[in-house]
Amino acid sequence: QVQLVESGGGLVQPGGSLRLSCATSGFTFSDSTMSWYRQAPGKERELVATITASGGNTNYAVSVKGRFTISKDNVKNTVYLQMNSLKPEDTAVYYCKAARWKFSYWGQGTQVTVSS
Repeated sequence: QVQLVESGGGLVQPGGSLRLSCATSGFTFSDSTMSWYRQAPGKERELVATITASGGNTNYAVSVKGRFTISKDNVKNTVYLQMNSLKPEDTAVYYCKAARWKFSYWGQGTQVTVSS
Protein backbone atom coordinates (compact mmCIF):
# COMPACT_ATOMS: atom_id res chain seq x y z
CA GLN A 1 0.00 0.00 0.00
CA VAL A 2 2.56 2.55 1.15
CA GLN A 3 5.51 2.41 -1.18
CA LEU A 4 8.79 4.25 -1.48
CA VAL A 5 10.69 3.02 -4.50
CA GLU A 6 14.23 4.24 -4.92
CA SER A 7 16.37 4.30 -8.01
CA GLY A 8 19.50 5.91 -9.37
CA GLY A 9 22.20 4.31 -7.28
CA GLY A 10 25.27 2.76 -8.77
CA LEU A 11 29.02 2.90 -9.17
CA VAL A 12 30.66 6.22 -10.00
CA GLN A 13 34.17 7.61 -10.00
CA PRO A 14 35.28 10.28 -7.54
CA GLY A 15 34.13 13.67 -8.77
CA GLY A 16 31.18 12.18 -10.58
CA SER A 17 27.47 12.76 -10.10
CA LEU A 18 24.36 10.74 -9.43
CA ARG A 19 20.72 11.61 -9.00
CA LEU A 20 18.70 9.44 -6.67
CA SER A 21 14.94 9.26 -7.02
CA CYS A 22 12.32 8.10 -4.55
CA ALA A 23 8.90 7.54 -6.06
CA THR A 24 6.13 7.28 -3.49
CA SER A 25 2.51 6.21 -3.27
CA GLY A 26 -0.10 5.27 -0.69
CA PHE A 27 0.14 8.30 1.58
CA THR A 28 -0.23 12.06 1.50
CA PHE A 29 3.07 13.07 0.00
CA SER A 30 2.32 16.78 0.09
CA ASP A 31 1.94 16.71 3.89
CA SER A 32 5.09 14.71 4.52
CA THR A 33 8.61 15.69 5.42
CA MET A 34 11.02 13.83 3.18
CA SER A 35 14.57 12.89 4.04
CA TRP A 36 17.54 11.02 2.71
CA TYR A 37 19.66 8.97 5.07
CA ARG A 38 22.74 6.92 4.43
CA GLN A 39 24.60 4.15 6.17
CA ALA A 40 28.19 3.26 5.38
CA PRO A 41 29.68 -0.09 6.34
CA GLY A 42 30.37 -0.24 10.06
CA LYS A 43 28.81 3.14 10.73
CA GLU A 44 25.56 4.47 12.12
CA ARG A 45 22.81 5.60 9.81
CA GLU A 46 23.06 9.35 9.36
CA LEU A 47 20.75 12.04 8.11
CA VAL A 48 21.93 13.48 4.81
CA ALA A 49 19.22 15.92 3.79
CA THR A 50 15.67 16.92 4.63
CA ILE A 51 13.01 18.88 2.81
CA THR A 52 9.84 20.13 4.47
CA ALA A 53 6.36 19.29 3.25
CA SER A 54 6.01 22.63 1.53
CA GLY A 55 9.41 22.29 -0.06
CA GLY A 56 10.30 25.68 1.31
CA ASN A 57 13.07 24.61 3.64
CA THR A 58 15.96 22.21 3.27
CA ASN A 59 18.68 21.02 5.60
CA TYR A 60 21.91 19.19 4.91
CA ALA A 61 24.60 17.39 6.78
CA VAL A 62 27.77 19.45 6.93
CA SER A 63 29.63 16.75 5.03
CA VAL A 64 27.43 17.13 1.94
CA LYS A 65 26.42 20.77 2.05
CA GLY A 66 27.24 22.50 -1.19
CA ARG A 67 27.51 19.22 -3.09
CA PHE A 68 24.09 17.60 -2.62
CA THR A 69 20.66 19.05 -3.34
CA ILE A 70 17.35 17.64 -2.17
CA SER A 71 14.18 18.51 -4.06
CA LYS A 72 10.65 17.27 -4.48
CA ASP A 73 7.99 17.10 -7.15
CA ASN A 74 4.47 17.18 -5.72
CA VAL A 75 2.96 16.24 -9.06
CA LYS A 76 5.02 13.08 -9.38
CA ASN A 77 5.10 12.42 -5.61
CA THR A 78 8.84 11.99 -5.92
CA VAL A 79 11.80 13.25 -3.94
CA TYR A 80 15.27 13.56 -5.44
CA LEU A 81 18.82 13.79 -4.22
CA GLN A 82 21.25 15.31 -6.69
CA MET A 83 24.77 14.35 -5.70
CA ASN A 84 27.72 16.14 -7.26
CA SER A 85 31.45 16.05 -6.66
CA LEU A 86 31.14 12.63 -5.13
CA LYS A 87 33.84 11.38 -2.82
CA PRO A 88 34.74 7.85 -1.71
CA GLU A 89 33.45 8.83 1.73
CA ASP A 90 29.96 9.13 0.21
CA THR A 91 29.86 5.39 -0.38
CA ALA A 92 26.85 4.04 1.50
CA VAL A 93 23.39 2.64 1.21
CA TYR A 94 21.04 5.58 0.78
CA TYR A 95 17.52 5.44 2.19
CA CYS A 96 14.48 7.55 1.47
CA LYS A 97 12.20 8.37 4.40
CA ALA A 98 8.78 9.96 4.65
CA ALA A 99 7.41 11.29 7.93
CA ARG A 100 3.91 12.47 8.61
CA TRP A 101 1.98 12.66 11.87
CA LYS A 102 3.01 9.58 13.88
CA PHE A 103 4.07 7.55 10.87
CA SER A 104 7.41 6.96 9.23
CA TYR A 105 7.94 5.14 5.98
CA TRP A 106 11.23 3.92 4.59
CA GLY A 107 12.46 2.92 1.20
CA GLN A 108 14.44 -0.24 0.63
CA GLY A 109 17.75 1.53 0.18
CA THR A 110 19.95 1.92 -2.85
CA GLN A 111 23.70 1.38 -3.00
CA VAL A 112 25.98 4.24 -3.98
CA THR A 113 29.62 3.33 -4.49
CA VAL A 114 32.24 5.97 -5.25
CA SER A 115 35.46 4.37 -6.35
CA SER A 116 38.13 4.44 -9.01
